[in-house]
This record gives sequence, structure tokens and C-alpha cells, in this order.
Amino acid sequence: MPTRNTLALIYSGLIVAGFLVFGIIGILDYFIVKFILFSSFALLAFYLISILFKDAESE
Repeated sequence: MPTRNTLALIYSGLIVAGFLVFGIIGILDYFIVKFILFSSFALLAFYLISILFKDAESE
């Protein structure tokens, strides 16, 4: 089972790859693509904040 850090790195790598691929293809201007990518970024931020709170509670 991957660790939390590995999952966060994989997820952020997928977001960056999504921006790159959709930018090269030229469909980054569509609203639905922007919405999917930015919402995945928001979910990553929420996940990282929840990790910080869990680590603070365990100490």
C-alpha cells in the first residue's frame, strides 16, 4: 500500500500531466476541462490539509 506522501505525489503528477496534455491538444479552453482540473487541484489541497491536521492531532 502506498504511503500518503506517495499518493499525494502521484495525484499532483496526474494533475500536471492533465494540464500538459489538454494544453497540447488545445482543449484547455473548454469550461468542463478547466472545471475538472481545478476541482482536482482543490481536492488535492483538501487532502493535504487533512493530512496536516491528522499529523498535528497524533503528536
